[in-house]
Amino acid sequence: MTPPVILFFVVGGLSIVFSLLVVFQRNVVHSAMALVATLFLVAVLFLTLDAAMVGILQILVYAGAIMVLFLFVIMLLNPAALEGRRLAWWGLGSLAALLLLFELVPLLLDGSGPVSGQGSAGAGFGSPEMLAQSLFYDFVLPFEIASVLLLVAIIGAVVLAKREL
Repeated sequence: MTPPVILFFVVGGLSIVFSLLVVFQRNVVHSAMALVATLFLVAVLFLTLDAAMVGILQILVYAGAIMVLFLFVIMLLNPAALEGRRLAWWGLGSLAALLLLFELVPLLLDGSGPVSGQGSAGAGFGSPEMLAQSLFYDFVLPFEIASVLLLVAIIGAVVLAKREL
């Protein structure tokens, strides 16, 4: 195995471990910190794919700004008050994980994944121009929907926090 393949497996394995810590931590702040580690590891995967722009944006936007937003919402809400609904969320999360597993197994058994070396990125992969083309032309509607959903989540957290006072 070549060093890039070994690096991929090490970083991929660490990201899986930290992703599981996000789900299985009892303390929400510890879970958020595990999510920060996962986001950094995903940024390393982007950097190994020669997508430096996307990797740096992953760190700045997700590990920086979005995590500050998540921690702000965690501090506004009282996580102990939501403890009674844990069983329902556990069931829904387990169902979603099983669906994802059934979807990923054929992809992993196919042998055409990122390690096989069959696929190669285009000349402008990861460049700011290609990223802007993708975001602002090809995916402008999902991009705007995601921003509206984040705004609604912030407003909902503020309303829930205000109601408990």
